[in-house]
Amino acid sequence: MSKEIERKYLVVSDSYKELASEKHHIVQAYLSTRPDATVRVRLFDDKAFLTVKGRNKGAVRDEWEYPIPPSDAQAMIERCSTEGHVIEKTRLIVDAGMGLKWEIDEFHGHHQGLIVAEIELPEVDTSYTLPDFIGEEVTDDPRYYNSSLAGL
Repeated sequence: MSKEIERKYLVVSDSYKELASEKHHIVQAYLSTRPDATVRVRLFDDKAFLTVKGRNKGAVRDEWEYPIPPSDAQAMIERCSTEGHVIEKTRLIVDAGMGLKWEIDEFHGHHQGLIVAEIELPEVDTSYTLPDFIGEEVTDDPRYYNSSLAGL
């Protein structure tokens, strides 16, 4: 088991696009959206993962992630999604310095136009600089949890 420590922000400009070093296509759905046991299946480019996350405690929560065959992930997305909505997004990666990176998610479909940036941290008190494309912090706002967005 590992701990996920991340901060989440709304994005206020598209200046991140010229800074991006990577671009990925993500499709994901939820098998459980219970706060104590969120279970996600994700297609990430040509790979797939099953992820279990525990309840958020601020910016920290337990996380277990396992690679699975992409064909299994696709079948789970089609047959087992609890909320009926599949999240599709493009993820751009921007270097944040000090070995950190911003993951900027541009949502498609049902949430077209929503753009959220996350930064994963090694420790809760790790300092980092907010670039100009970062707006309001929404780390503790459940409306911006992917598991919530899947149900809307």
